[in-house]
Amino acid sequence: MKICFLTPEYPHHSTRSSGGIGTSIYNLAKGLVALGHQVSVIVFAQYEEATFEENGVTIYKLKNISFKGLSFYLTQLKIAKLINKLYSENKIDIVEAPDWTGCTAFVNVKCPVVLRLNGSDTYFCHLDQRPVKRKNRFFEKRALKRADGIISVSKFTGNLTNEVFGIKRDFEVIPNAIDMSQFEGSSNSSDEQTILYFGTLIRKKGSLELPLIFNEVYKKNNQAKLVLVGRDASDIITNNKSVWQMMQPLFDKEAFKNVTYLGSVPYSEIKNLINKASVCVFPTFAEALPVSWLEAMAMQKPIVACNIGWSTEVIEDGKEGFLVHPKDHELYAAKIETLLQDKALQVAFGKAAKDKILQKFSIEVVAKKSLAFYSTILKD
Repeated sequence: MKICFLTPEYPHHSTRSSGGIGTSIYNLAKGLVALGHQVSVIVFAQYEEATFEENGVTIYKLKNISFKGLSFYLTQLKIAKLINKLYSENKIDIVEAPDWTGCTAFVNVKCPVVLRLNGSDTYFCHLDQRPVKRKNRFFEKRALKRADGIISVSKFTGNLTNEVFGIKRDFEVIPNAIDMSQFEGSSNSSDEQTILYFGTLIRKKGSLELPLIFNEVYKKNNQAKLVLVGRDASDIITNNKSVWQMMQPLFDKEAFKNVTYLGSVPYSEIKNLINKASVCVFPTFAEALPVSWLEAMAMQKPIVACNIGWSTEVIEDGKEGFLVHPKDHELYAAKIETLLQDKALQVAFGKAAKDKILQKFSIEVVAKKSLAFYSTILKD
């Protein structure tokens, strides 16, 4: 089978910055190539145009067309032209794209288009309880209605997407994937009393709850250390340009002495930091199925995460980690402290977490499920 991914992000040194969607596509592409299939990736919104092959994947970089009022539409026409050319040359059979901002709303192509729900802007605005841009909602709904098939990374995301758009589309639940070969040799070894958060510092990921949670941990354990990794972001509600600046005064003075913010670091260094941590924390309010959780689990780390929506599809409370509402600061802190003080429980949760990744979230498992779904769409 010849699969093409359309995406605004893909992790490569020559492309613009990439996040969870790009990592998910990269992992899935690797799994599909390993199974003997042909993979192409069209990455739009790039600074320059280029075509090259890497690790068996053909990558097409596209610049968006800039024309006041028509940039989105004209760029989609450009994307459709390339897809139809590749299809006519027998280089692709099917296209998969994310739901974010409706990047296939006006992409009229001759091959089937599958939409993978990683969380649209409308979806995240609903979870954040803030208004969505009307144009984004229109484009996303149009893309959903026009897709030949729908994959959702979690059941929660699929159901909520149907609800917020007022539609009823069938969807197949296929989660994001992790390449376990990247985590060989990882273990339960850790620096004592180290709590790690990695991800963007942003309100929707619970960054403003972290200081209040850590204050409670520090009251009972002044040896505990909090390490924060990830880029700083602006706050969409207050318009403050730095969430990190908003976080700092929320820490108690003494607790703040045990806090380290490293900013963005290379991916290889993140893995080292995960390996050193005793516990990974994700007090997020809005996700679809976060790759960061899977990465921590793959490295056998116990997690204290939120208990919202998608979370139970990743972690079973009390087995691979603990699930607590991010605003329940005392209980959240108590669960962290339980793990910090119980090495045996850290090991047990970590082993269970890795086992779940192998069974449910490995690239081999996810690639086979994706191929089976593509086959049903092509057959139809």
